[in-house]
Amino acid sequence: MEKIISKDGSIAEVEDAEFLHSLRHTASHIMAQAIKHLYGGADGKQVKLAIGPAIDTGFYYDIDMERKLTDEDLADIEREMKNIVKQNLKLERSVLNRADALKKFSDEGEIYKVELISALPDDAEISLFTQGDFTDLCAGPHVQSTGKVKAFKLMSIAGAYWRGDEKNKMLQRIYGTAFQTKDELQSYLHMLEEAARRDHRKLGKELDIFSLQEEGPGFPFFHPNGMIIQNELLKYWREVHRRYGYQEIKTPIILNRHLWETSGHWDHYKENMYFTKIDDLDYAVKPMNCPGSMLVYKSRPHSYRELPLKLAELGLVHRHELSGALHGLFRVRNFTQDDAHIYMTPEQIEGEIQKTIDLFDEVYKTFGLTYKAELSTRPENSMGSDEIWEKATAALQKALENRGLEYIINEGDGAFYGPKIDFHLKDSIGRTWQCGTIQLDMMLPEKFELEYTGEDGQKHRPIMVHRVVYGSIERFIGILIENYAGAFPVWFAPVQIKILPITDAHADFSYKLNQKFFDLGFRAEVDDRSEKTGKKIRDAQIKKIPYTIVIGDKEIETGILPIRKHGEKESLDMSIDDFISYVKEKISNREEGY
Repeated sequence: MEKIISKDGSIAEVEDAEFLHSLRHTASHIMAQAIKHLYGGADGKQVKLAIGPAIDTGFYYDIDMERKLTDEDLADIEREMKNIVKQNLKLERSVLNRADALKKFSDEGEIYKVELISALPDDAEISLFTQGDFTDLCAGPHVQSTGKVKAFKLMSIAGAYWRGDEKNKMLQRIYGTAFQTKDELQSYLHMLEEAARRDHRKLGKELDIFSLQEEGPGFPFFHPNGMIIQNELLKYWREVHRRYGYQEIKTPIILNRHLWETSGHWDHYKENMYFTKIDDLDYAVKPMNCPGSMLVYKSRPHSYRELPLKLAELGLVHRHELSGALHGLFRVRNFTQDDAHIYMTPEQIEGEIQKTIDLFDEVYKTFGLTYKAELSTRPENSMGSDEIWEKATAALQKALENRGLEYIINEGDGAFYGPKIDFHLKDSIGRTWQCGTIQLDMMLPEKFELEYTGEDGQKHRPIMVHRVVYGSIERFIGILIENYAGAFPVWFAPVQIKILPITDAHADFSYKLNQKFFDLGFRAEVDDRSEKTGKKIRDAQIKKIPYTIVIGDKEIETGILPIRKHGEKESLDMSIDDFISYVKEKISNREEGY
């Protein structure tokens, strides 16, 4: 437990997470004080401060000043911050009434603070925090002194409109991060370096997996290598889903307005959709697959004996994203959702959720990914009664608790038609990604008047579960590129084997070997360029080919192949038949290593 100055000015003991947030908040004040010292002039008025909060990855402060800060200036600011930390200045909270606070910050030329205070009620108490010669408008909380902030780093400079409004002035935003220890800071910085090295946009280009073109912003183009990865993932997906009792369907991309009004998307999701007209009638490009699945369900009568009915779809959906939010394969405007909808009786809810989590476990373990669960509850723009929402949320919560799965509650982040469990995957460098989702829906079956005949011979309404494992095929590929740094497991590596003949005299044997591999279903290539063998080996390593084989006189004579695995300097000698058996096993078991 650590101590902080809480928002009411008292000293409180808090857990590490809250202390870290307060530490980062204090770091933002130290940075603002340092910038005032360096660039504020004698009266400090050459620098005007806007806001400086703590955020999940650190902190920032928005600054208004004539001088355009550069990355070189960050080093100077850091040095001054270290001086402030070394002084171990106490943070002291004080309170002013609104009129006195307005006068203080008006006299100091702090126009943004004046605007913030002016928006508060006349009887508001204004909280300030002071450290040495620096006082800032702030509610807190903060650590007790600047000396607590020992491990920090300024990261970057960006532009930010005041209050996020492009009609307002563009300010300079300085980002930083801070941790309780230097070891934690170094680990985080190392993770960022690794993340940059693994950036799927960079590796996607280098490994010829996908591209993004000016002619279609947010609409990714998959190259042959990318299609191999995608098809292998889909092949695996189909195998798993068949074992778990799913049937695959396909529904249209464009459907009429009436359907989207019935589903609620027209009222609750319209800003994210694309539209067209056919025969003078309104149509929409589907942003989700669920309404089409329900039409398939509704196309014939159903009995309780059929339930649960599991309909899976690899559906291409389109969602409008703002251009500034687009990011490689992680945020796109069209993607393939590995959707499935399970139609069931109320008594089957928990059992089917448990089976769905079993399926998720199997898939994620195949890729060496672990996960944490979040239960997301009713959002503001939802539809349906309180009773239905409470019942659906309780069902998901019960399933999680009976399974013994740890989870956190994410208030207000459910879908507009029902609560959900989100699965956040942890990758090889410790980052988390939201992929799998299980959404319980008692409303859309009602809106679409779905029915089944019960054991009593009467008509009943089914319960519906929406669920995705990969989430988005495109996004999942981006995650895998970064998780493996492009060095994919053999089973979905675009090129599994590279054969390198030393001279032209070794080319015939190399091509015959390549044909043998091809006939067995392996993905192999011959590199017969007139380059030195060392360069061809390096190129294969850069392309992250799992196995490289150099062919010379000895290999032709003995039939023993020198197998060099990606990332290793030494080769392992194997007969052709032994190597074939070895690779077959790696592929059939979908193993991670080489």
